[in-house]
Amino acid sequence: MKSISPKEEVATPGYMPDKKDLSILRLLQENARITVKEISEKIHLSTTPVHERIKRMEESGIIKQYATLVDNAKVKKGLTVICYVSLKQHGKNAGMKFIQTINDLNEVIECFSISGEFDFMLKVVCEDMNAYYDFHVNKLSEIENVGHVQSIFVMGIIKQTHQVVWEE
Repeated sequence: MKSISPKEEVATPGYMPDKKDLSILRLLQENARITVKEISEKIHLSTTPVHERIKRMEESGIIKQYATLVDNAKVKKGLTVICYVSLKQHGKNAGMKFIQTINDLNEVIECFSISGEFDFMLKVVCEDMNAYYDFHVNKLSEIENVGHVQSIFVMGIIKQTHQVVWEE
């Protein structure tokens, strides 16, 4: 599926999605493989305006990427860990170095800059506890400037979605 990089985004000044755009987004979030024809039938527009609206939302950065959600356990990545990380130094360069390193670690599937006691929150997936131990000791803890790491092990997933919902 197409991934849209930040460099490719062309800002559309003042562009705000209308009700039809939001309907298109809702349908795409439910099923990214839905066809333009199917969307057009559901929102009562012809295919050309639907295609143009999708393209405009991609170009403006509203649609960032199309993705496939995977059952981690079925691909031998059954352990999910939330890691809170604090840095020793908090300068711009120190933070950027950490971020660059994190972006290269395949085990880290999400990284958030957060406020509070810690600087970052990572979502890490591994095969099992042994794989996480190896990741923690030999990769995460070896990153320059990492001060403290707190690991929280996910015991079960109650809700998991990537769909943003708004009132229409």
